[in-house]
Amino acid sequence: MINNSKKMHIKTGDTVVIISGKYANGKEKTIGKVIGVSQKEGKVIVEGACMVTKHVKPKKQGQPGGIIKAESALYACKVQLYCPKCQKGVRVNRKTTENNERIRVCVHCGETL
Repeated sequence: MINNSKKMHIKTGDTVVIISGKYANGKEKTIGKVIGVSQKEGKVIVEGACMVTKHVKPKKQGQPGGIIKAESALYACKVQLYCPKCQKGVRVNRKTTENNERIRVCVHCGETL
């Protein structure tokens, strides 16, 4: 039996930086909040990044159809967690507190994320 579950370093609600690909914007990195996570595909949806246009048909009578802009998924390997203290994308360590709670900590400055 094949196990398709993958561990993700990103959770819904995290602030992330897009580090590679079309939406990285060179020196000025794209920073956004994670709206959704798909562990099976290994993708995340970042607010305000990877915008696509969708052609929508009206579902009910009287509802307008048209072209809308929506966020699309991008691979989780292209994003890093954003550290507000370092003000850049960082790698993460996991530490356990005294009451057995696992927290994520910035590798560079030790700030909890």
